Amino acid sequence: YALADEAYRSLRDQDKDQCILITGESGAGKTEASKLVMSYVAAVCGKGQEVNKVKEQLLQSNPVLEAFGNAKTVRNDNSSRFGKYMDIEFDFKGDPLGGVISNYLLEKSRVVKQPRGERNFHIFYQLLSGASEDTLKKLKLDRDFSKYNYLSLDSAVVNGLDDAASFRTVRNAMQIVGFMEDEVQSILELVAAVLKLGNIEFKPESRVNGFDESRVKDKNDLKEMCELLGIEQSVLERAFSFRTVEAKMEKVSTTLNVAQAYYARDALAKNLYSRMFSWLVNRINESIKAQTKTRKKVMGVLDIYGFEIFEDNSFEQFIINYCNEKLQQIFIELTLREEQEEYVREGIEWTNIDYFNNAIICDLIENNTNGILAMLDEECLRPGTVTDETFLDKLNTICAEHQHFESRLSKNQKFLTDHSLPHSCFRIQHYAGKVLYRVEGFVDKNNDLLYRDLSQAMYKANHSLMKALFPEGNPAKVNLKRPPTAGCQFKASVATLMKNLQTKNPNYIRCIKPNDKKAAHIFTESLVRHQARYLGLMENVRVRRAGYAFRQAYEPCLERYKMLCKQTWPHWRGPARQGVEVLLNDLQVPAEEFAYGRSKIFIRNPRTLFTLEERRRQCLEDLATLIQKIYRGWKCRTHFLLMKKSQVVVAAWYRRYAQQKKYQQIKSSTIVMQSFTRGWKARKILRELKYQKRCKEAVTTIAAYWHGTQARRELRRLKEEARNKHAVTVIWAYWQGTKVFLTPAVMFRHPSCPSAPLSRPSPFKQPTNETLCTSPSPPLSNDSLTPCADGL
Repeated sequence: YALADEAYRSLRDQDKDQCILITGESGAGKTEASKLVMSYVAAVCGKGQEVNKVKEQLLQSNPVLEAFGNAKTVRNDNSSRFGKYMDIEFDFKGDPLGGVISNYLLEKSRVVKQPRGERNFHIFYQLLSGASEDTLKKLKLDRDFSKYNYLSLDSAVVNGLDDAASFRTVRNAMQIVGFMEDEVQSILELVAAVLKLGNIEFKPESRVNGFDESRVKDKNDLKEMCELLGIEQSVLERAFSFRTVEAKMEKVSTTLNVAQAYYARDALAKNLYSRMFSWLVNRINESIKAQTKTRKKVMGVLDIYGFEIFEDNSFEQFIINYCNEKLQQIFIELTLREEQEEYVREGIEWTNIDYFNNAIICDLIENNTNGILAMLDEECLRPGTVTDETFLDKLNTICAEHQHFESRLSKNQKFLTDHSLPHSCFRIQHYAGKVLYRVEGFVDKNNDLLYRDLSQAMYKANHSLMKALFPEGNPAKVNLKRPPTAGCQFKASVATLMKNLQTKNPNYIRCIKPNDKKAAHIFTESLVRHQARYLGLMENVRVRRAGYAFRQAYEPCLERYKMLCKQTWPHWRGPARQGVEVLLNDLQVPAEEFAYGRSKIFIRNPRTLFTLEERRRQCLEDLATLIQKIYRGWKCRTHFLLMKKSQVVVAAWYRRYAQQKKYQQIKSSTIVMQSFTRGWKARKILRELKYQKRCKEAVTTIAAYWHGTQARRELRRLKEEARNKHAVTVIWAYWQGTKVFLTPAVMFRHPSCPSAPLSRPSPFKQPTNETLCTSPSPPLSNDSLTPCADGL
């Protein structure tokens, strides 16, 4: 926890990328230590919904990778059978943004064969123990472990491991990481297909040409596997019986015997599981990668397989121990050698401390010309008959004189009678001890070949992951170039890892295994002493005791601690070394506690550094208090001025509002008064107009009545005159009639008669034989009567 805390604070406060290297033997507790480191970092960094989601995804990636990449071994019930390096990315505040996982060399040979007392990968047992009956039915599986050839039975059940509960944990973890339900189902189908693949057995069948051909014994498992992966059964069956070899424009098809068919089956199972695991890691990386593209701080956590010494050590143990040799070398480079060379370079008085440098062992393995890996690749690529024995012969020829290589068949006479060294083995004296490697299987495991027919058959599958797992099976992209060997790939990946680690500030966790019995409360002193010696801890302690615990360049040291001295605070104008000298003299640090180098200051005792840090922390608190005081005063003044300004604005707006309201009230009252005044005036004028109108009407009425009275009087007068004149006329006519005989009568008529023009008769004209026309009304006057011309 202390080391994880120091790494995290250095990352956050000093902006230095960190890496935590966890090393030790198999079963020493490296995987558990990596979990504790990640849990601690997750606990001390920031909080928040998005941050918590990222932390949870980073933590839950562990159960998924352990289920598919860990297995029980004789040394460890949860041994990592792959190397894992996780880069955790942080923002400037120290909150996690995401991560990137790199995996190294999964031990895929474990899929098809496990040593006695060991198990296959956990996921097989977890699936059969924890999956529901419906899930097993869909996957065409049975809970009985004994029905699957790829599962060892002598240690299928492990005390303290609940596979059913672990399966539920893995399913939940996959959901948290971000796997879709169809992706989980596809992965389980591949796991089931690997189990089914192990049950496929072959029988020999003779052909006419005398060559043996392999045939599938029971096609039921083959059929179920093809149904799981969506492959035509005939295509896969032919791929197990025939092999097509392409050379330029030619294709040659050869039959496979039973041994070759089993090799093809196991190669397919190993490649299928290994590629599925790589896809799984890439899928996790897609979920946990940082979404932002800003600059990030990085903390790397390396949890890789520990040094292994088994009864039967093969190619996998050779590669694993080579990786541990490289990690030990980087430890030596960065701690023992680099530190002592730095003292000499800086002019510090120093007595050199001897230590074992394992660079000679690394060179024995990885030398591009005479290294074991180079010779293994050369043997795999050369034409002719290539066997493990020819590879051993080459080692015996080239490496015979090497002081860390031992072989019974080498030219070195001292090993000829060593009966602990079998003829088919070679021995390397690693930094952790001598390891005996059985050469059987080195060539095949390094070749790691998968027949092209099987790749093309897998590519034709209708399964959602197959085309991504076997891209070389695409007939349109046939590549005749030989793929790189497993050893070459691992060597390149280890070189990349070492280069990455050297760019970061290293922190080491050395896991010590207390006993070989996998039991608690047992401390085997000899075993612990052996680990402490070969890990270089003794030399490291001696270097630390004789050397200086802390060193730093003058500029950053002065920049970090300058607030502890009034002469250097806030700015030092002179050289940085003089500033550090003034600082340490002012703090009265004893002279034996530090030394001045050419470019760095060296502090011997960690207690001195802790004292400086404590004073700096207190000073920072005082400075923070001062800054807070000034800030709070500025904030209060700013707030007061803002409130004052706001009050003026509010008062101005209120006065404006009040005046506007008063004006509106006065305006409203004035309008009301004006309206009443105008109404009163209008009503007054209306009354006057109405009075004048009534007067005019009265005058008109009186005048009308008066005129009517006058007209009626005149009419009566005229009527009277007319009657009088008529009477005179009648009398006159009567009087004239008696006197003269009237032949035509003269008729008088009313002027309304339209038949003849009106003319006034002469009273002295004689009447004719015309008859008189009389009209009863109105009374006619002499002026209104005219004679008729129609003789009536």
